[in-house]
Amino acid sequence: METLLNDFSPGLFVMQIVILIILLLLMKKFAWKPILNSLEERETGIEDALKSAENARKEMQNLQADNAKLVKEARAERDAMMKEAREIKESIISEAKEDAKEVTSALIEKAQASIQQEKQAALAEIKKSVAELSIGIAETVIKKELSNKKDQLDLVEGILKDVTLN
Repeated sequence: METLLNDFSPGLFVMQIVILIILLLLMKKFAWKPILNSLEERETGIEDALKSAENARKEMQNLQADNAKLVKEARAERDAMMKEAREIKESIISEAKEDAKEVTSALIEKAQASIQQEKQAALAEIKKSVAELSIGIAETVIKKELSNKKDQLDLVEGILKDVTLN
């Protein structure tokens, strides 16, 4: 350390300080400004990236909320369509039942009318047969001209037995 103190020269010291100051000024003008500018640009870029990431996150949340809303609406619409389909099915079934009842009652009415007609026709045929038999009996009674009432009654009873056996 003694040698350092012995070799100390104030002129050299002042010159070195002046050179240091000049060097610092040059560094400030040419090096510090670009370095600070690039640091500021980098800081701005990072802030912009953070802002766009935040915006993207918000946009993603909005999209997720919209998707959830669309899914909910789609489910509600599907449920409404299913309910409407069930109602249509039930109305079709009830209409078919009503139509079947109407057709069945119409067929029953036709069958009853047909039965009634056939009954009336059968009764008319029976009346006609009875009338023909009565006329036949009367003819037979008149032809024989029976003098005895007992013979007439026996004849009528015999004819009736023949008729009922057929």
